[in-house]
Amino acid sequence: MRVIMPAMPRLRLALLLLAACALAACATRVGPDGKKESRFDPRFIAKTDIDRVVDANRAEVIGGLRRIAEKLYKRNPREWKKGGQPSMEAALERLFAGRVDFSELEGRREGAAAFAFSANYQGDRVLALMAGLLGMAYAAFEDKDDFYVLDELNEQKLYNCARNIEIAIWKMSSTKNGNGEPVLRSNELDALNPNLSFEREFGRIIGLLDFLSKVVADKHGRTVTRFTQSIATAVFLPVGALGIR
Repeated sequence: MRVIMPAMPRLRLALLLLAACALAACATRVGPDGKKESRFDPRFIAKTDIDRVVDANRAEVIGGLRRIAEKLYKRNPREWKKGGQPSMEAALERLFAGRVDFSELEGRREGAAAFAFSANYQGDRVLALMAGLLGMAYAAFEDKDDFYVLDELNEQKLYNCARNIEIAIWKMSSTKNGNGEPVLRSNELDALNPNLSFEREFGRIIGLLDFLSKVVADKHGRTVTRFTQSIATAVFLPVGALGIR
């Protein structure tokens, strides 16, 4: 004998489920006055906790790269001028306008970073380096801005991206021009006026990528292939060329 649920209890159940979904879709942020504000965002219905962690990590990585680009332009103002930009702000806006193919970088994405340290490259070295690092970061996050329950990441891409940032740090400190000066000025080791802000920001980004790489690997029961190479002869590792496993 089949029992038919009365219409009213079914309606109550549907309303409860809808309320639960709405509650899950509520996002909390800190307003300008320092108070917490809750707002409804239907996108969060399709997001897991891990998806939100990925979203936050990606935002921090891209935001950190923007801060580094701004610092590099401030320490190397000749670079945005070489790029023909009217101001540093215009150069930054162009760099972070999206996934843009820059003609002076021959359409390269990740490979553009190598131009920054080439003796023959005459263009904006900050643009070359940061466009390359951005290309790696975009590839590590599968060229997506938002992540949902069915989206996947590759732990090896995240790991390789972190190692490439370490390589970039070393190349900035060691690559000199014909006058023996760094092709890109970054950290200042002067004992009277030290500036290690680049190292701190880069280190924070590396930590975020390594953390997320471990989270993704643990989620799928996989391991990361760790590369051993001399930093003095290191080349940038592939990121976008790797596929989702």
